[in-house]
Amino acid sequence: MLTGKWQRPPLFVLKYYAYRATVTFGFFWPVFTIFLLDRGLSYTQIGLLNSLSAGIIVIGEIPSGYIGDRIGRRNSILVGSGLLSVSLIGFTVVKTFLAFAVLWVFWGLGSAFQSGSDDAWLYEALEDRSDESQYTRIRGRGGSVNQWMTAGTTLVAGGLYSLNPRLPFLAGGLLVASSIPVLLSLPKAGENETEDDRFTVLDALPVLRRRLTQPPLRSFVVYMALFFGIISAADEFIQPIATQALFLSPTGLGPLYAGFTVTAAIASYFAGDIEKLLSTQWAILLVPTLVGVFFIVPLLAPLAAFPLFFVMKSANVVVRPIATNYINRHAESVGRATILSAASMAYALVRLPMKPLSGVVADATTPIAAVAALGGVFLLGGTIVVLWETPVSDIRGKVSESTD
Repeated sequence: MLTGKWQRPPLFVLKYYAYRATVTFGFFWPVFTIFLLDRGLSYTQIGLLNSLSAGIIVIGEIPSGYIGDRIGRRNSILVGSGLLSVSLIGFTVVKTFLAFAVLWVFWGLGSAFQSGSDDAWLYEALEDRSDESQYTRIRGRGGSVNQWMTAGTTLVAGGLYSLNPRLPFLAGGLLVASSIPVLLSLPKAGENETEDDRFTVLDALPVLRRRLTQPPLRSFVVYMALFFGIISAADEFIQPIATQALFLSPTGLGPLYAGFTVTAAIASYFAGDIEKLLSTQWAILLVPTLVGVFFIVPLLAPLAAFPLFFVMKSANVVVRPIATNYINRHAESVGRATILSAASMAYALVRLPMKPLSGVVADATTPIAAVAALGGVFLLGGTIVVLWETPVSDIRGKVSESTD
């Protein structure tokens, strides 16, 4: 049995689910590119803006994680929500490339402030008030809530855009802003240390060096960076493969993406059960490897790209909470957000070159060949990592039978 007797989640967990429901970009994501083109931006300018945002996230990950350890996890998430909502609402008024660049900076900083702090808050809230062994389960359920909300908002994005191109961004900004009262109602977590225990900038560097340059996190972060990197890079090719190789009309992309989101929502809901069934070690080793193999199959059978998209999206939302939980188990309470943010920065550093390099392969060959190349990169790189050092030890941990 994957699930046991249902029990009502604690109030702070329900509030966490409510927060996760607000941090979705479904209202505007399906129309994002055409909105920017309509505002007079070129594809090159859009690419530059995406690189700017990614660069801000990379640069800001560790400082924002450190700030989260200093000012508190909840306050850091609040700052992130505020920056993201300002950025999204700003899309309704700006028109020039430079003005958009400013919004992208706010977006990148907002994402950096939320990254690490929300996962650290949840783990320590469970540690303080419930059972931290339920982290993967609850984090996965929160991801499921987010995916279901994204699916619903994605379906209305086109309608809002047809009424007024600014409406999707206004709706998205207001939805993210609604997270602020929810966050204010959350209890603080991991903030009971004394003055002597305060985390300073001088403490951050040795913590990072000790945790991320030595086992068990050293090879783990490299392995996960490769996996999340190929997922992110392959995501760029979904639309051209769907419309060119699978002959899907552009109007069918909205329902297709909604289908991705619903499938991912179901998969995310059972992330904790999957970890319990396979163990942390085998979930981390087996799922990414199968995805890497699946990346190569469409090169031989193009129609296999269709189920690949669903497998890719679902694997991402299943592995991510399991990976975060593994890092949480090997991080001290003091400095946890900094370590999580540093891991996110490592993921982003690998992701940055993968996107343009896979684009070069796609231009020279086909998008399907580029996806297959990404699968080969992971299988080869993952094998090298495993031969160098086992990326994950066999940590099963106590997993509660109750569901949330």
